[in-house]
Amino acid sequence: MMAESFGTGASLEEFEPSAILRVEDYRPYIGPEGVEKLKRLADPVAGKGWANLNSTFEGGGVAEMLRSLIPLARGLGVQARWYGIRGSEEFFQVTKKFHNLLQGEDQPISLEEIFGAYLDTINTNARKTYIVSDLVVIHDPQPAAMVMNGVLFGNVLWRCHIDTSQPNQTIWRFLLPYINQCAGAIFTMPEFIGPGLQVPLYQVAPCIDPLAPKNRLNSRRTALDILAPLFQQHGVDPERPILTAISRYDIHKNQSTILKAFKRLREVRKTEPTPYLIFLGNTATDDPEGGLILDRLKAEAGSDPDVRFWSNVDDNDRVVGALMRIARAMVHISTREGFGLVVAEALWQGTPVIGSQVGGITRQVIDGRTGYLAAPMDAEIVAARMAHLLDHPDTATALGAYGREHIRRHFLLPSLLERYLSLLRFYSGVHRDPPDFRLDDLAYSEIMQAVKREHPVLAQSALPGLSSGGALIPTISPPGSGLPG
Repeated sequence: MMAESFGTGASLEEFEPSAILRVEDYRPYIGPEGVEKLKRLADPVAGKGWANLNSTFEGGGVAEMLRSLIPLARGLGVQARWYGIRGSEEFFQVTKKFHNLLQGEDQPISLEEIFGAYLDTINTNARKTYIVSDLVVIHDPQPAAMVMNGVLFGNVLWRCHIDTSQPNQTIWRFLLPYINQCAGAIFTMPEFIGPGLQVPLYQVAPCIDPLAPKNRLNSRRTALDILAPLFQQHGVDPERPILTAISRYDIHKNQSTILKAFKRLREVRKTEPTPYLIFLGNTATDDPEGGLILDRLKAEAGSDPDVRFWSNVDDNDRVVGALMRIARAMVHISTREGFGLVVAEALWQGTPVIGSQVGGITRQVIDGRTGYLAAPMDAEIVAARMAHLLDHPDTATALGAYGREHIRRHFLLPSLLERYLSLLRFYSGVHRDPPDFRLDDLAYSEIMQAVKREHPVLAQSALPGLSSGGALIPTISPPGSGLPG
């Protein structure tokens, strides 16, 4: 089945790539064996449908990954589609609250926001939408409720890109029935899984596209040429060392602590020339808080002559890649982080990262090998790591080289597509065994099917509890639980 949207004036927007990507173009990064493996996985699902649904085509890691995944999957014959829901400013404000609350932040939210700004928008999007696909992946909280509107036909998986391990219970309980209607859920790390899920769970790490403009490996001279107009505009001397912090302006990105660490660095390190700290961040259409966070940071920095703030720059992707390429180090000390694609991007450019001991950062920054880890609020340690990399450029180069190889081996786009192809093979019936990155043995419904087969008498006594809300309802069996499979 193909992923299609029918009806005139369909609410959903559809992304249409300008060209497909050839898997052979990734041969320099994954070798001939990697190319053949992807072809082998894709061949049985050529012509089958894989639809994706999220909230924006611009800004943020989800959009960046889908922008490359869709044309690469099409290049392998998969009918890959990508749809975006339409929403008002009020919708994105409330879903930003969802994002914060799911990551454990305490923030007020009203029933009017949930049932008005959120559910009314979902219903409006669903009114003229009809998607049929072998696999439908809905990304993050924004489109989650769409699963209940009867407009998504096929195997629907919820892809969570954030840490829901300690969510605000009100919003988690609101979303949980929608998630448990799905055929499965995908998380970046097992540690991110929220309580009460009763569906098959999978682990899929985000990845970067080495062919994307920001990830091209330019020489230092080329990178400086790309940055020259911005350096001239903002009065940056290219001969001075640069530390950079690149991310959207977000409370969880903890840019305020980076400012404190930079101030402390200059108090304890008197070596000339003094470094710059350049913040570079873009705003996304589904994140209305970015401008407020940026204004707050500028107020904190005041008239500091060594700090620069760049936002929504022209030729953004090439600028990001170039700035990462020439920086002595990138600092990314989030308090919450689903993965942190920007960390992978910096390491790919050969730049060491000072990262926080949080979430997916710890899968990328190997302390003392690809960079350094620190507690997110420990400005003193972050300052010390900044000083060390500034004073030991050879160490910075060695860390960056190991970091690039670490990313090549584990976090490039073909690895991500490989997992989605495995899911498509499983859910379309091409392959009967679940993928090896499935995290739980069986979902509750699968357990009951096995009980019916093997123990029909026991099943008869157990089934009444299902409809009455009894004690049998809720848990996923842990690996090795001994339940029938």
